[in-house]
Amino acid sequence: MSRSAHPAGPRYADVLPEGHYSAPPADLNALDPKVWARTVGRDEHGVLTVGGIDVKQLAEEFGTPAYILDEADFRARARAWRTAFGSDADVFYAGKAFLSRAVVRWLHEEGLNLDVCSGGELATALSAGMPADRIAFHGNNKSPAEIERAVRAGVGRIVLDSFQEIVRVAHIAQSLGKRQRVQIRITVGVEAHTHEFIATAHEDQKFGIPLAGGQAAEAVRRALQLDGLEVIGIHSHIGSQIFDMSGFEVAAHRVVGLLREIRDEHGIELPEIDLGGGLGIAYTSDDDPREPHEIAKALTEIVTRECEAARLSTPRISVEPGRAIVGPTAFTLYEVGTVKPLEGLRTYVSVDGGMSDNIRTALYDAEYSVALASRSSDAEPMLCRVVGKHCESGDIVVRDAFLPGDLAPGDLIAVPATGAYCRSMASNYNHVLRPPVVAVDGGGARVIVRRETEEDLLRLDVG
Repeated sequence: MSRSAHPAGPRYADVLPEGHYSAPPADLNALDPKVWARTVGRDEHGVLTVGGIDVKQLAEEFGTPAYILDEADFRARARAWRTAFGSDADVFYAGKAFLSRAVVRWLHEEGLNLDVCSGGELATALSAGMPADRIAFHGNNKSPAEIERAVRAGVGRIVLDSFQEIVRVAHIAQSLGKRQRVQIRITVGVEAHTHEFIATAHEDQKFGIPLAGGQAAEAVRRALQLDGLEVIGIHSHIGSQIFDMSGFEVAAHRVVGLLREIRDEHGIELPEIDLGGGLGIAYTSDDDPREPHEIAKALTEIVTRECEAARLSTPRISVEPGRAIVGPTAFTLYEVGTVKPLEGLRTYVSVDGGMSDNIRTALYDAEYSVALASRSSDAEPMLCRVVGKHCESGDIVVRDAFLPGDLAPGDLIAVPATGAYCRSMASNYNHVLRPPVVAVDGGGARVIVRRETEEDLLRLDVG
């Protein structure tokens, strides 16, 4: 195949991108370890490798697009969070980021707990052997059937999200002759520095019970009076993809203030506080995430300091990393189909996936990196927009990036940091089949979530 530069393709000297980059990187073949899974590298031919396997082999065996997950990296990140917080705290992996039975087994083996937010996630957790007492059940609108299943299974905690749910869970637990351990989720009025759709602690949104106006205190008051509930703590989650710890400091101050009110009114000190998750990862080289030990130290110091000031015993802390564990461990492997230069603008690179396997760019204006994966290249960089195959102009995978000017149909490209939310939020838009998740470890690869087939689609269509 001829790999000549596209004559009409704009070069970086001609155009500046609207998005993340103002100039191309010095070496398009370099891989920033911040945004790639830990075992990713290039072989002597410049082909991307992960877990000792090159991506051309993976593409041949499993097809494209495909999510390629570095199992060793996942386990290492899970252990790092568990070690950072130690035995005096609990780490709950946020299953909504990405969940499969293989992931549940890895979490169990690495000593993490799991939070779920639907009946389907609960079913996955239980079917893969996660002990029910290590499961937390979230959600702003849990159905009676979901609640009953959770209570029957003996989940370790249900996070109550509304006044109606307080009564609903208490009634179901009491009817089953059980006393369910619960936390009450509150909104503390913190404006996290993140996209408005993933900020979850300001008051004008669907999650939790507002601290303002005494509503959270009233929720605790009611829950403490119900025989079917054992109130073990307060839950707060301020958002997602957060790098600034100041929001957690404000949230902890306000949560501890509520704990003080509860002690003064009811004569009890609730034993737990859950500060949620939301810590950010690196999607591009400009992102600078914190390490788990730094986060653990900061959160522990914040809560201890606030409790000492309130003359409270320090409660057991829980955190809920999801993206921070699985996000960096995977990349999406695509095959280039069409390369379309637009003179004076940019080159559009169309791949065999798109918004059906990564909706985050369209939904949140999320920024991603991208690299030529099937070879190295010394060609001059060209400004690109990586787009999908769907019938939407907003079907964008990477809004602005630089790729080699000799990029051609049939090349493989890889988008890193797609372990979180991409497969979880995948769809069948345009009846496109959802990609597989392939776990790679120690020179071996296996499918942990298989690729959908046309038979899968047609099986549901009973018209």
